[in-house]
Amino acid sequence: MSLSSSLRRLLISGAAFSALAAAPVRAQGDLLVAPTRVVINQGGSAEVVLSNIGSKPATYRISAELRRMSESGDFDEVKEADANQAEKTALAMVTFAPRRITLLPGQPQSVRIAVRPPEGLADGEYRVHLNFRAIPPAQAPEDAAAAEASGLSIRLVPVYGITIPVFLRRGRLEGGASLANPRLLKTSYGTFVELDMNRTGQRSVYGALIGKNARGEQLFELKGIAVYAEINHRKVQIPVPAEMLAKLSGPVKIEYRELAENGGGLLAETLAVFP
Repeated sequence: MSLSSSLRRLLISGAAFSALAAAPVRAQGDLLVAPTRVVINQGGSAEVVLSNIGSKPATYRISAELRRMSESGDFDEVKEADANQAEKTALAMVTFAPRRITLLPGQPQSVRIAVRPPEGLADGEYRVHLNFRAIPPAQAPEDAAAAEASGLSIRLVPVYGITIPVFLRRGRLEGGASLANPRLLKTSYGTFVELDMNRTGQRSVYGALIGKNARGEQLFELKGIAVYAEINHRKVQIPVPAEMLAKLSGPVKIEYRELAENGGGLLAETLAVFP
């Protein structure tokens, strides 16, 4: 068994829990974004706030793109030419401004998002992803001259970006979930509870996976887990803190719940007994 590519990349970077827990504010590089997902019912508008937590001014380019979730939980970028009709419709009805922002250190600014459904739009869930990508600063003339004088011509600049989903839900849509086949996965990156998630209904589901022993003690939690509407099944791997491994014996209840800010309702649960 192997880890999903997205989880493996996060663990290698040493940021598994902070990056996987989709908290109300998400950071990448010197950029904070809040909230991390936008849901608009029927039509209307919303705002996302960007904040520069770095020590220098930073410029960000904002763009809309299409992505599809795979059964491993990874996202594949979809070119507009390869988009289906629902994806093309979503891209056409979502607008946002501004498309480029320069932020001073400590400065926040909002991005306005509007969704205008066309007349006769069929009920369903439509989604685009907004990408906030840092634009590397121009190299100072004196630095360029120094590099040229030394014979160096390669300049590697990390480019940071954050992508968040924007949903339009139209009509009365139901979404349900179930959990199955929990098993223990031991790797060189640590120990994980791996399980299968199944989705039913016309919309995506989103929440947190929580494991508790028979005494009600929480053993692990993984927030921000979604099964999007384009798939009905996915695998999830939940990191188990090292100090909790010995407590995995006996029955473990695994719950899939809405996040607290969304009501905390129970979406699904299953019982596991690990060897």
